[in-house]
Amino acid sequence: MATTVFVFHPNFAASTVNARLAAEAEKQDGVTVRRLYDLYPDFRIDVAAEQAALTASDRIVLQFPMYWYSCPPLLKKWEDDVLTYGWAYGPTGDALHGKEMVVAVSPGAPGAAYRRDGAAKYEVTELLRPFQATSNLIGTTFAKPFVTAGAVSMSAAELDARAAAYAVYITSDSLEPLGDYE
Repeated sequence: MATTVFVFHPNFAASTVNARLAAEAEKQDGVTVRRLYDLYPDFRIDVAAEQAALTASDRIVLQFPMYWYSCPPLLKKWEDDVLTYGWAYGPTGDALHGKEMVVAVSPGAPGAAYRRDGAAKYEVTELLRPFQATSNLIGTTFAKPFVTAGAVSMSAAELDARAAAYAVYITSDSLEPLGDYE
């Protein structure tokens, strides 16, 4: 299975969690890692190159730190520019049908904050619903997200364990889809 990890981190050099996850992903057979902020620091996205990368992938992984309960700005622009009508959706837009989409997100706060009785009042999967709706629109199967909560306070041992789990997750033969209201 060809897996492409699209990493959207605005300051990858200063990253701890996303850099470690990406490094572990790069070690895996069949996995390609693309650092989008390195590729497009000016936000001028090469749509043809991105569509080619998506076309070559069976599993699409969108990896990013959670910013204000959402994604970094380049990811939103990438979606707007790359997932075009007639290519990714619409009557003839079936280029991504049958592929899997995974979101690998790293909220800074601990996991307990992302419960209905926690500080955020929402679970991470609820905050990621726009990605699931996009996945539905473009015909991909939306797998359960890989969530690394507590990114700002993880120990080195916790991060190593999480990176190992990430490698196993993104290379698994099959991933469980996230239900519409799960």
